[in-house]
Amino acid sequence: MTQVVYIGGVEGGATHSKLVICDPSGKVVASAKGPSTNHWMVGIPEVAKRINSMAREAKAQANIPEHHRLVAMGLCLSGAEQDATNKELENHLKTHYPDVADYYTVGSDTIGSIATASNVGGMVIISGTGSNTLLRNPDGSTYGCGGWGHMIGDEGSAWWISKNAIKIVFDHEDNLRRSKLCVERVWELIREHFGVETRSDLLDYCYAKFCKTTFSGLCAKLAKCAREEADPLCTKLFDDAGAELARSVCALSPRISPTLISKCGKLDIVCVGSVWLSWELLEPGFTRELESSKFKYDLNLLKLTNTMALGAAYLAADTLKLELPRDYSKNYEVFYGHRATVNGSTNGSSNGTNGTTNGTKNGVTNGTKNGAVNGSNGTAKNGTNGTTNGTNGN
Repeated sequence: MTQVVYIGGVEGGATHSKLVICDPSGKVVASAKGPSTNHWMVGIPEVAKRINSMAREAKAQANIPEHHRLVAMGLCLSGAEQDATNKELENHLKTHYPDVADYYTVGSDTIGSIATASNVGGMVIISGTGSNTLLRNPDGSTYGCGGWGHMIGDEGSAWWISKNAIKIVFDHEDNLRRSKLCVERVWELIREHFGVETRSDLLDYCYAKFCKTTFSGLCAKLAKCAREEADPLCTKLFDDAGAELARSVCALSPRISPTLISKCGKLDIVCVGSVWLSWELLEPGFTRELESSKFKYDLNLLKLTNTMALGAAYLAADTLKLELPRDYSKNYEVFYGHRATVNGSTNGSSNGTNGTTNGTKNGVTNGTKNGAVNGSNGTAKNGTNGTTNGTNGN
């Protein structure tokens, strides 16, 4: 009796993870959720244990015998950007949990995000707790900008926005750099978020008790204040973040293959992470930076509407040349389109909510509509391929 061929995929975040199992028709027949699978945070043995646990849960859900191995499993994990550690994870799974799958492909969450929306390539900008931008060309070559963590980068991320808010208040009070915008409301939000009264009280959270996730949590409160109260300083913090995210796109512009543009007609950028939920605050700075840098390609910003675990499964199937039917248009929605600057003038840009962009209407592009942003963290490093074996993390 011929066994059914199943292919799995894992979206591995720094906080949460998700595993899916696809049948030969490409239908998701089971899924399971789990905690962080970033090996920098929990170690390779624990990552393997958690993947096995999710796989067993999903198999039971789909009535697949526990000892029936998936023919392939794609792992797109936060922190998975180094070939050596990715191979170590693969070997650990095969040795300690041999019933999970026959073959593995391991790569970063950035690669998985692009693979969920296209098999041609494109770009992804992650802006959650941390930030990172990655370009993937049709030939499989990848180039990154950022992804170096909060000590060196994370520009445009929730951590960066929160840190900048605190830095502006401290500099203003020290009379080192007086803010032209009132800092009182931002300082009030900082005190409320950390439960402190003075700047000295805050030092404990900056050093001895530092937690990047807690620090980044301030960002949501700053966004709410900008949106509901139009506080000038809160608004500027997100304007600056938008400019930083666009700057990472412009930085990778020389690496964009003409083949990618000729095949797609434009540059598709997958936007992942909670900061993108505040697009209306990011947009002015983002578009201004593109225009001032004379970015030469039309682009669309996309929100994933399905789990990036699907992209991981697609990568596994493609790497092993296995058939796995898919409809990419069901995995994303366009929420913004930008027209390139030509001869010193901008042809125009439109928000997918109510405008038209490159023949799209009422926010519908290629049969897709606006939706929610999938939150994710992760990092990538320049020149990393990541489609087979990749690592790092926030």
